[in-house]
Amino acid sequence: MSPAAAADGSPAVTRVLIAHRGEIAVRIIRACRGLGIESVAVYSDADTDAAHVRLADHAVRIGPEDARRSYLDIDAVIAAAEQSGADAVHPGYGFLSENADFVDRVVAAGLTFVGPSASAMRTLGDKARAKQAAASADVPTVPEWQLDSVPDDAFPVLVKAAAGGGGRGMRRVDRPEDLADAIVSARREALAGFGDDTLIVEQLVTGARHVEIQLLADAHGNARYVGDRDCSLQRRHQKVVEEAPAPGLPHALRVAMGEATVRLAQAASYVNAGTAEFLVAPDGRFFFLELNARLQVEHPVTEEAFGIDLAQWQLRVARGERLTFEQHELTQRAHAIEARLYAEDPVSFLPTGGELVELHLPSGSGVRVDHGLSVGARVSLAYDPLLAKVIATGATRDEARRRLVEALQELSVLGAITNAALLLHALELPDFVAGTHDIATLESNLLDASAVEPSAALVAAARARVVAPGVAEDAATTDPFRAIGAWRQAGLATGTAHEGEQLDVDATGHIRVTQRGDDLWFSADGVTYQVPRSPIAASVAAAGIDAHGDHAALTAPMPGTVISALAAGDEVIAGQAIVVLEAMKMENSISAPFAGRVDRLSVKVGDLVAKGAVLAEVVR
Repeated sequence: MSPAAAADGSPAVTRVLIAHRGEIAVRIIRACRGLGIESVAVYSDADTDAAHVRLADHAVRIGPEDARRSYLDIDAVIAAAEQSGADAVHPGYGFLSENADFVDRVVAAGLTFVGPSASAMRTLGDKARAKQAAASADVPTVPEWQLDSVPDDAFPVLVKAAAGGGGRGMRRVDRPEDLADAIVSARREALAGFGDDTLIVEQLVTGARHVEIQLLADAHGNARYVGDRDCSLQRRHQKVVEEAPAPGLPHALRVAMGEATVRLAQAASYVNAGTAEFLVAPDGRFFFLELNARLQVEHPVTEEAFGIDLAQWQLRVARGERLTFEQHELTQRAHAIEARLYAEDPVSFLPTGGELVELHLPSGSGVRVDHGLSVGARVSLAYDPLLAKVIATGATRDEARRRLVEALQELSVLGAITNAALLLHALELPDFVAGTHDIATLESNLLDASAVEPSAALVAAARARVVAPGVAEDAATTDPFRAIGAWRQAGLATGTAHEGEQLDVDATGHIRVTQRGDDLWFSADGVTYQVPRSPIAASVAAAGIDAHGDHAALTAPMPGTVISALAAGDEVIAGQAIVVLEAMKMENSISAPFAGRVDRLSVKVGDLVAKGAVLAEVVR
């Protein structure tokens, strides 16, 4: 069956089913509204009351919380499209967005797929095939090997999921003897995240920057590159800060990568939005990595920097429209930087989950927030931990950076620990401020646990429900929590509060406090803290390990599913993974603190465990 057509023969796109959730689903709903197109949300049991469900014109339940039985279930998504009367499907990113079999099913159902064809996706959406196509189009690529033929002198290397992205299914391997374990772990994570465990191994280029080229191509043979982005600030091979355009690149290099992207896309008959990713070596050479056959998480920085609505253009191209601009008309109008707010510990990167009990998002000139958050929403560990994207735009790069710092300080998300502290830290790194950072910059300058521990005075102030006397409702420059010493001299004003009550100290939103059960949640300059309501002696222990002499109890540092475990009696070495938990599509290893033996194992593969649950005990 062919997709429905308008009177002029172009595909009819009047009601779009969005096969995703969270902030990207909300983003696409708004793009649909701007074009007068109806939207259909799909949701799992975990997202019944989610923002994207409430905002869409129609909504259809597709299954339980488990993504494999809902958002990754092709039959369920197609059935929802048919049930809702949709004539097109937008995949968002992640989940089924780069699954060529899904594209085939969408088209076979008589629907328009808002994205490239299945053929182009099979050529360019798979990392291995994309690199072959790039080589044929005279686009330089990073050296790679088969899993069983990596030479010993090639290390360090990267093991990568061929069908994935976002750092999932990716492992750095420094020694040949560690390759086998990395392959097993990467396969498992790739299969859980993308439904495909195919892997590739490629050379690790040291000192490189991660630079992307945004592509738009229509069905009439027109293709344009819409500037470039730098995405070099990463942890766990996942981007946390992106910007457009990439700072410090020679104009000739920008043009060369842009033209290479267009050349590759046209050779593959690629239509719609896509992103080519490159590594730029310190000597100026660039290497093609992959082409993401979808909209990228970081697309807002390109929109803001170049004044173009990429999400709307996806829909316009899908309904047969031509690109209305020439390459020379795509010029920079501003600089934009984006920070990804994740529900994760800013030091360990472990997912946190939770229920949002208070929310305050930044606003103001040059600030944009893409999100799907609402008070009362549950942050599920079953999905990607991305909560929101905060984007700041300025006439110069430094103006955009300073605005983003101020916006993150104004942010308040209570009920789930976020990585805001890491984002603020990253934006102030000297190399990032200077624009000389690379993909190792953040990993080499991570936060220490002590940097995110609230001071005793801060905790005391929060517990006392502090309000600074005389602070006006519209105060924009006074932040009392920055002057706790002065407060002590002047005396503190205290107040009482009821369950769930929120207390705003000043109108900038820099300090917010709320109670939930036995916990006190508060934010200070964007960083979220959770402490018991009653005073206790502070103590800091290694996450997941309670060690006493020759005995150690390993506990779950977050809720998750056991996907791998050793057996009682197994001998272990220090640092060896004893239990591996999966949460928010990422694997987290709970390792032996010393060499010894697994004395007791309390879980088995498939078990769901709560935070703090004892997983195993190790003895010397």
